[in-house]
Amino acid sequence: MGNDVTWKYPENIVQCEWLSKRLDNENIRVFDCTTYLLYRDKDPSKPYDVESGISKYRESHIPGSAFLDLQNDLSKKESPYSFTLPDFLDLKNRFQNLGVGDPFHIVLYSRNGTQWATRVWWMLFVLGFEKTSVLDGGYDEWVRLDLPTEDTVRKFNPAKFNTSFRENIFVGKESTLKAIGDKSCILLNALTKDIHSGENPRYGRPGRIPNSLNIPFHKLVDSNTGKFKKPEEAAEIFNSMDISSDKTILNYCGGGIAATLDAFILYQLGFKNLQIYDNSMSEWAMDETLPIETDKL
Repeated sequence: MGNDVTWKYPENIVQCEWLSKRLDNENIRVFDCTTYLLYRDKDPSKPYDVESGISKYRESHIPGSAFLDLQNDLSKKESPYSFTLPDFLDLKNRFQNLGVGDPFHIVLYSRNGTQWATRVWWMLFVLGFEKTSVLDGGYDEWVRLDLPTEDTVRKFNPAKFNTSFRENIFVGKESTLKAIGDKSCILLNALTKDIHSGENPRYGRPGRIPNSLNIPFHKLVDSNTGKFKKPEEAAEIFNSMDISSDKTILNYCGGGIAATLDAFILYQLGFKNLQIYDNSMSEWAMDETLPIETDKL
């Protein structure tokens, strides 16, 4: 793979240095999307507790940024799963009330991994709002560069935007079940190798959705900086698994978070037919009627 690979939509990825020079730009609205997962071992029906990043935001954040509470404000409250996507109109209204909309350019960042920012990016993408960027490396990179922070809690005035819903990106277990035997589709697991193989039964029944490949989301970021790997490096990872852009790539993980990072990088590499299984293994592994497979351990 040569060095001629570039991101297809570079405007959707911004660098900390770029943002630091635009903190006074009133047409840019910055949001901290951080959530923490506190893993538990005893109850597979609830493999983790969810903790909002609001307390860390109140301690320090990028100047001028507000907080997006993914579980409490942007997920379906009546769902048994932590991060189920709300109905589109409901989701649009929630975003607008938080200050997302025209004419603003939205910049999303998170701590302890960029997957929280990419989750929110995809949520806005399916609503048709595209003036959204992910901060490469997130808050950890911001602090590493010794850029300014503040502890002033910010809230934006409501905004509005027109929608053009993309209905077929976030999918459920029925579509995922059909994809297992579909040669035009590749199932891609973004979880760690030990969960994919079945060695770690974090979500209940050990293993993976049958016929799926495994590219853990952390393999697509630099282990030192947390920034996305270079386009040619990311392309080589997918090429090594024979993941082809002429197929539909159905991404999944534990709860629809890590999969959004794999999907985001695929989108940046020019893949058009991308899907995300919303509730992922939190739903699949607990449903005894659904097939599952493991490595022979």
